[in-house]
Amino acid sequence: MFKALVLEQEDKKTIAGIRQLETSDLPEGDVLINVDYSSLNYKDGLAITGKGRIVRQFPMVPGVDLTGTVTESSDDRYQAGDKVVLTGWGVGEGHWGGMAEKARLKADWLVPLPEKFDGKQAMMIGTAGLTAMLCVQALIDADIKPEDGEILVTGASGGVGSVAVTLLSQLGYKVAAVTGRAEVNGDLLKKLGATTIIERSVFEEPARPLDKQLWAGAIDTVGSKVLAKVLSQINYNGAVAICGLAGGFDLPTTVMPFILRNVRLQGVDSVMCPFEKRQQAWQRLSEILPASYFEQACREVELEEVAECAEAITNGQITGRVVIKL
Repeated sequence: MFKALVLEQEDKKTIAGIRQLETSDLPEGDVLINVDYSSLNYKDGLAITGKGRIVRQFPMVPGVDLTGTVTESSDDRYQAGDKVVLTGWGVGEGHWGGMAEKARLKADWLVPLPEKFDGKQAMMIGTAGLTAMLCVQALIDADIKPEDGEILVTGASGGVGSVAVTLLSQLGYKVAAVTGRAEVNGDLLKKLGATTIIERSVFEEPARPLDKQLWAGAIDTVGSKVLAKVLSQINYNGAVAICGLAGGFDLPTTVMPFILRNVRLQGVDSVMCPFEKRQQAWQRLSEILPASYFEQACREVELEEVAECAEAITNGQITGRVVIKL
């Protein structure tokens, strides 16, 4: 028997509860894993609270991230004792995820845990960190260099944003961090490497088609009117990597930044990211992230505390990462 957080649906409401399950209850897969840690992402929060249509079938064990030790494998790529990490692939949405002491997954979804990281550190990075690395790489691929100017990061105090600030700073970029709680998060963001802290309300004002050019590039996790404002301020030949919609999935902008300033808008997806690209991103994270990153705000919780944290993360009340010890 093992413990799991299980989501059920009753009268179209999502109910989260701790249950004892057997290994035979797990869905099909190539690899059985003893889960050491999971983490709480914004998407997990939406799934657990029922505020978003994330879960595609019930019952469901949430958790889009996990790390642990292989105990059984029918795939030659993994052997008992191997340390692995899982992010994305619809796990926690359509396939039971990481908020349980055991998981059975497809081998194609797994990545060997980089030697530099332990399980807790991997979950302090998780989907958020992987996504941040892919966003940073998108700016590098767009030939945005540190000498080109400052990089703007929206939602900077969240999981993706905080890692993005750290990575950019480590690579020599000057970073302007946008946060809704500047008085609370400003010191942490400066510690992570931000040179400028900007209150989010500045970017919630209606955007002009074109505004003053301020940023060589940007990483946006918010979408909607915040992204519209960001686009209006990007330098000629700049680029914006986008990966989130915490502020909404609409985009009230015009074609002006794209056709008059040659601005590029690059979508970034980490869920279905191919193995090779995913593995390269994890390797780059192990090379770039400083030890000081793991001293940032991080809350380690037990499974019984997850529902409360899920409510908090959907209300914008979480700073840094929430790691779940299984």
